[in-house]
Amino acid sequence: MLRWRGLEDIPAGWGRCVVTIGVFDGVHRGHAQLIKTATSAAAKRGVPAVLMTFDPHPAEVVRPGSHPPQLSTLTRRAELAEELGIDVFCVMPFTPVLAAQSPKDFAHGVLVEGLHAADVVVGANFTFGKKAAGTVDVLTDLGRTFGFDVQAVSLLGEDGADGSTRSNVTFSSTYIRSCVAAGDVEAAAEALGRPHRVEGVVVRGDGRGRELGYPTANVAPPMYSAIPSDGVYAAWFTVLGAGPVVGQVVPGESYRAAVSVGSNPTFSGRTRTVEAFVLDTKADLYGQHVAVDFVGRIRGMEKFDSVEDLIVQMDDDVVRTRAVLADPAV
Repeated sequence: MLRWRGLEDIPAGWGRCVVTIGVFDGVHRGHAQLIKTATSAAAKRGVPAVLMTFDPHPAEVVRPGSHPPQLSTLTRRAELAEELGIDVFCVMPFTPVLAAQSPKDFAHGVLVEGLHAADVVVGANFTFGKKAAGTVDVLTDLGRTFGFDVQAVSLLGEDGADGSTRSNVTFSSTYIRSCVAAGDVEAAAEALGRPHRVEGVVVRGDGRGRELGYPTANVAPPMYSAIPSDGVYAAWFTVLGAGPVVGQVVPGESYRAAVSVGSNPTFSGRTRTVEAFVLDTKADLYGQHVAVDFVGRIRGMEKFDSVEDLIVQMDDDVVRTRAVLADPAV
């Protein structure tokens, strides 16, 4: 898969293509439906399928300070897009200049002159251009003018017909962020099609976990990362990227972990952290880029009367983590 940063990376002699446009944060099941439509259209035409996303999030440019919690990094979005059959992952820098473009100027400059789009695939609620003046109907009219087709894909949702306990839910990044914020990582996983992932670099903490017999990897995620609400979770822990064996942890392999999210109220902590106790391993993980895939919520965050009470609870957390992650479905 090719990866472009802006229209400047488009090679000379670039021909027609099918383009799907959106932020695609999380690349959830609704996004997968969009991408499937785009790749199918591209296959029929015998042209590449291009996914266009934006960086930073448009909300931060249009309304500074309103950047939503981020479900996936750009790198992760690209990996997931490639798995779904996208040929080109194009990141458009979202600038005030781009935000101020009229729908017509965006369609002509970006879709026609830049990408030579033959088909454009968007969600049914897609908007674009200055003050979101462009709608699917506007895009369709512009397509007639400039010579590209438009396909609007209905939003994917869950009506419970397949036995799901969720009903009348539309899969969207906003919905998934609300699930993550509430600690409902199971609902988030259902909409994503996989567990919600938090990535970050392992940094040094206060070392208290090691003193308690539970050494943890203190994961520092990027700014804006969507972090589950305070509590203890069962998760899969993975060191990302190729590299040498780090103690007993092999990069690329996933390990069971009990993960604490919060400020350690028993010790009057003030800083919110993501700390993973990786089961059945010993490794020096400092400086490693890791992923934590949240599978199930074990309990809420509590303040204990004594360190002994906390350790008893941590023992139980590990037992429950093993039980959750022993399920073949996860």
